[in-house]
Amino acid sequence: MRSTRSLRLRFFALGLGLLAVALVVTGIGLSALFSRHLDRRVGQELDTHLQSIAGTLRIDRIGTLSLAREPADPRFSRPFGGLYWQIEDQTAGGRLASRSLWDFVIPRGPEVAAGAELTRDTAGPQGTSLLLHERNLVVPVDGVDHRLRVTVGIDRAQLAELRSGFARDTGYVLAALGSMLAAGIWIQIVSGLRPLAAVAEAVGEVRAGRARRLSTRVPREVEPLVTEMNSLLDTQERELVRARDRAADLAHGLKTPLTAIAADIRRLRERGDREIADNLEALADSMRRHVDRELTRTRLRHGTSRAATPLADAARRIARVVERIPAAEGKTITVGVPDTVLLPVDGDDLNEMLGNLLDNAARHARSRVRVGWEGTAGTISLLVEDDGPGLAEDERAVALARGGRLDRSGAAGLGLAIVRDITEAYGGSVTLGRSELGGLSARIDLPRLRA
Repeated sequence: MRSTRSLRLRFFALGLGLLAVALVVTGIGLSALFSRHLDRRVGQELDTHLQSIAGTLRIDRIGTLSLAREPADPRFSRPFGGLYWQIEDQTAGGRLASRSLWDFVIPRGPEVAAGAELTRDTAGPQGTSLLLHERNLVVPVDGVDHRLRVTVGIDRAQLAELRSGFARDTGYVLAALGSMLAAGIWIQIVSGLRPLAAVAEAVGEVRAGRARRLSTRVPREVEPLVTEMNSLLDTQERELVRARDRAADLAHGLKTPLTAIAADIRRLRERGDREIADNLEALADSMRRHVDRELTRTRLRHGTSRAATPLADAARRIARVVERIPAAEGKTITVGVPDTVLLPVDGDDLNEMLGNLLDNAARHARSRVRVGWEGTAGTISLLVEDDGPGLAEDERAVALARGGRLDRSGAAGLGLAIVRDITEAYGGSVTLGRSELGGLSARIDLPRLRA
């Protein structure tokens, strides 16, 4: 089924079909031309023998036929040699023939005028078929006109053998030519479709985020396709910008009500209603995280940007923000990342990931949170570790499962869900494990951008 969907194989099959037809027609044409040439050549040869025999013909006074000189071709002298001559004296009834005829007499054909020539086919010795050239002559001897019929013939089996030999040799040549032309057709098809393969590769580069647009340096026939695809990418980018702007507007619109709720929570605590304040804070925090996740999903549905972002800069900035929340009071967040490390993630998405990971780590750490990185030839990894109680292996699976929750507020589950959504949008993965600090280690593996 896949082969029928291949343009390369379709073109190749069509090319082979047309090539086969052309070779067959060529073979038939060459055979016909050779046959015509052979007939002309044999006819000229028979005429030459006919003239030679007529020129050396002698008739004595009593009507005996003889030749002054036998034809030089040895086939005339070999019994059933394939080349024959015969002279009939229709006046005196004499007959003279080549040794090759042995005792066979060539049947007489239709009468023709004196000096005229006739070409015909007739049965020959040993069941053969002969091609004959005949000429009627009038030779006067002592006042008597002798009407002579001079006949020269050749075995058609020899002609057939020549034709079959030519057809066989031509078949070999055409087969070799066909093989070379088939290889040429395949090379031409592969070369002709190479721009489409280049376009497909360029689309893959755009999809992977390693390029923004398709190169317009393509053949003229492919240029409309590339232009349309670039226009589509332009439209998608504009939609992405509008989606991000709408998400930002929504976040700004929700910021004021959440800020007002936070102020009410502080007043409740000041009045001593700590339990109500804690419940409201948990609800507000859960609502904020739900909003953050939906905003993230909206942004990711409209595509991701593959601009590389300095990891150390973003980690220090988010760490300073997280250190101010009550849950991080008295805890240290260290960033062990060189300034030169770039993460192949958009800046806003990286901030979202770091914010959720550091917030969760700060909530559960005893005293320390550490941000690190690792890199291989094809992957770059972000690590956030803490010295808290960590998670059991079955709890890690729940935390990463869609909709998984590990506390009543659902904060940890939603935070990791947001991180997972963003990471998967960039072709990466999230892994939870045991940290060297004793708590939880969250590891994000992302494919590197190619230079």
